[in-house]
Amino acid sequence: MKKILSHHDSLFKKFLGDITIARDFLHIHLPEKLRQLCDFSTLAMESGSFIEADLRSQCSDMLYSMKTIAGHDSYVYCVVEHQSRPEKLMAFRLLRYTVSAMQRHLEQGNGTLPVVIPMLFYQGNTSPYLYSTHCLDCFADPELAKSVYMQAFPLVDVTAIPDEEIVKHRHVALMELLMKHIRTRDMLELSQEIASLLNQWVLQPELFQGKICYIVERGNTANAKQFLHQIAEKAIDYREVVMTIAEQLRQEGEKQGILKGRQEGILKGREEGIQLGEQKGRHEAKIDMARQFLANGVDRAIVKMSTGLSDTEINALMD
Repeated sequence: MKKILSHHDSLFKKFLGDITIARDFLHIHLPEKLRQLCDFSTLAMESGSFIEADLRSQCSDMLYSMKTIAGHDSYVYCVVEHQSRPEKLMAFRLLRYTVSAMQRHLEQGNGTLPVVIPMLFYQGNTSPYLYSTHCLDCFADPELAKSVYMQAFPLVDVTAIPDEEIVKHRHVALMELLMKHIRTRDMLELSQEIASLLNQWVLQPELFQGKICYIVERGNTANAKQFLHQIAEKAIDYREVVMTIAEQLRQEGEKQGILKGRQEGILKGREEGIQLGEQKGRHEAKIDMARQFLANGVDRAIVKMSTGLSDTEINALMD
């Protein structure tokens, strides 16, 4: 079966690889409204694979591009079904091919999505094709899917939600409040609100610890120690955990300080070593120069003035 399907695919690719044949194919089979928008004189085959690896064995991997009459670039994508029987969720697979083509377009440096028209060429024994090629019909509830995917997706812009509304959001209020202000406000200013939410909506210890670490490590707080103290004071049920975290942070701070000190010491030692080496090299060069001067009969006073060596050093060279 796979061999037969491979022959089908091979023949399809050979024919549709001819741009003249491909132009006729698209001109004949594209819906009228889409056909009127396309400038078929600009039709070109896009080279290279763009389909996800797990789907490549199931598609023709053929992509064509052409401009619209309005001059905007758009993509027409043509795919052949490799199976000899209809596939119920083929519309979803076509949708995946379409998104892959869009992703490839973006990876080529474009800043907007192209219009991709998926097409299905069917040649199976069962006729006519049994299933819908509308992606919404792949859902158990097409109307619900339409209400979700045919409009803007829901947006939770926490930066635009007033604090007085956020604090009413029950168990999720603390997370939203922290993420809204983590970069813009000193968390010390929010300690009262944070403690109030902790008292109202109990957090599991691991969630609470994660929240505290997030504030201390990522937040804009001038005094982490004071912040922890206020939380422990106002949220009594969490006092023990806060003290444990404070101790862990203190120990980590000490550890980091020791490591930093060692690194600075090593760096300083390296710099001092280099300086000593350079000084030693210059001194040895002066001694060599003085030795040559003395060997050539240069007056001792001139040698001393030229090299800067001491009388003791010059005497040692003359011995």
